[in-house]
Amino acid sequence: MFTYQQIQNLNDLELGVYNYVIQNIDEVKTMKIRELSEKAHVSTTTVLNFCSKIGCDGYSEFKVKLKLHQESLATTEYTDDTVAMMDFFKKINTSAFKNEIDHCAKIIAQSNNVFFYGIGSSGILGQYGARYLSNMGIYATHISDPFYPIPELPDTKPTLIVLSVSGETSMVLHRVSEYKEKQFNIISITNSDSSTLSKISDGTVGYYMPIEKKGPIHNVTTQVPVIHIIEMLARQAFELKNNE
Repeated sequence: MFTYQQIQNLNDLELGVYNYVIQNIDEVKTMKIRELSEKAHVSTTTVLNFCSKIGCDGYSEFKVKLKLHQESLATTEYTDDTVAMMDFFKKINTSAFKNEIDHCAKIIAQSNNVFFYGIGSSGILGQYGARYLSNMGIYATHISDPFYPIPELPDTKPTLIVLSVSGETSMVLHRVSEYKEKQFNIISITNSDSSTLSKISDGTVGYYMPIEKKGPIHNVTTQVPVIHIIEMLARQAFELKNNE
């Protein structure tokens, strides 16, 4: 409900309102504006300014949004991914999917430097990917710091393997564009090969699983297909490299 940009724009008094709301959401849902102002030790004008800065047209709308937000968190249901995963494992036997794997594996096999990049859960999978590829005999590194300086690797055909569920995360897209400027090949593993990340990649593999979120921020979409794709790419790249 509260974005980073909204919180950043609050002054000290309005932050006092925000902190009280976060710590006492159940009570605030039934409070009148004067009650909240007294509890947060600010004026009603400050409360209204706070409401305005978080995108609410008055205190009444703020309470409605707060209630709806709490209800959405309480009623989150998680689906059984079995059917979707069965569909995925059927898809990997199609010629179209095999062509995607073959194309990306060739890029990896021809590269002298391979890096994995991702944020959050995708970053953890990137660590696994780098280790698995290295175990297969193709040394790879995981970039854990999204702001780590991009290495200058002329004439080495460097490859960046990017993991992202949505393929639309602004920080990821910004960094990928910087790597492309350094002549890195980009391979993306994402939930949709029609995402922006996929469109700017040299090779992409999509897995198309139902998107699931816990609240407005935390993505809990299953990552089982990602692990399988990483292992398929590693094995295929290893075979290609050994057959050169």
